[in-house]
Amino acid sequence: MADVSKVFFTDFRTVAGVPLTKKLQKLIRMAEIGDIDMDGKFVAIKMHFGELGNLAYLRPNYAKAVADVVKELGGKPFLTDCNTLYPGSRKNALDHLDCAQENGFNEITTGCHVIIGDGLRGTDDVVVPVRNGEYCKEAYIGRALMDADIFISLTHFKGHEATGFGGTLKNIGMGGGSRAGKMQQHNQGKPHVNEALCRNCKRCAMECGSDAISYDSGKAYIDPDICKGCGRCIGACAFDAIFNSNGNANSILGCKIAEYTQAICDNRPTFHISLITDISPNCDCHGENDAPILPDVGMLASFDPVALDMACADLCQKAEPIRNSQLGDNLADPHHEHHHDHWLDNNPNISWKETLEHGEKIGLGTRNYELITMK
Repeated sequence: MADVSKVFFTDFRTVAGVPLTKKLQKLIRMAEIGDIDMDGKFVAIKMHFGELGNLAYLRPNYAKAVADVVKELGGKPFLTDCNTLYPGSRKNALDHLDCAQENGFNEITTGCHVIIGDGLRGTDDVVVPVRNGEYCKEAYIGRALMDADIFISLTHFKGHEATGFGGTLKNIGMGGGSRAGKMQQHNQGKPHVNEALCRNCKRCAMECGSDAISYDSGKAYIDPDICKGCGRCIGACAFDAIFNSNGNANSILGCKIAEYTQAICDNRPTFHISLITDISPNCDCHGENDAPILPDVGMLASFDPVALDMACADLCQKAEPIRNSQLGDNLADPHHEHHHDHWLDNNPNISWKETLEHGEKIGLGTRNYELITMK
């Protein structure tokens, strides 16, 4: 990996007669996607179709723009994602496909097929070695992702309640893991409740995707046998009553995400695209999306997923927070501890730098980048 990676950037400004989809295509061509030999090859485009009720996910139009370029280069593209660990509208392939259809992803709108990467029940995976893996020596990856000759990630860059932001590494590493893979990434700790701080508001139970939280004692109780360790309840609690007794849990999660990304991207051509738009405070896995915490920034592309995430994070740090948002409310609260870091100020329970540091350490990419702006 080069000491400095190229990251190509453009904003969302355009002129009459030039749709943003055309601008995105111009960007990825400028970023030299055409250097990849796609002739007759299967090309996986990994993205997130959005949970039902969430409206912040990327529009299908962007997926079609990328798929059309792949087809122009002779490739055979398909959109893909793996099933979720938690119950919801994407917990098996049939529900997942229904969700994708309802959110607008089909052969007509995107120009290619939608394939759920880890099969009907989330068990169709491949055991892949992790080069330089420290936490995971092997990764459980959705078979369709690994069967592809070429891998492209198309990411909605937004906030996240555990990893700070959901960027390219999160889209690939966590999203590409089968249900067993997601379990392996989340198994570093289970949350607990500080009953003295619990207000019995039941917000945590509303966010729990595993029905692991009850209130029989008058306070929230998290059943460790049911809990899958996803951490959504921690981000949901406004009173800091829920915590992970493993203080390094989110850091370890981030490192595992980097290692899973390494397993997926190793030994084949890859290309990565990230759109910083509708920057909701939490993941698109939520069945809702709160107001954006930052204004739309732009579109980016690179062959280096670490450099791409680093560039996106840096651009967001320079943006002015939106007052009527979760981040804006936190910054306006006189009791809030200001971190001078948008991701930590959005949710103080997160860890984000460790993911990129570990990705660089294991040879996935570099945090050093040259930002090349396309007008």
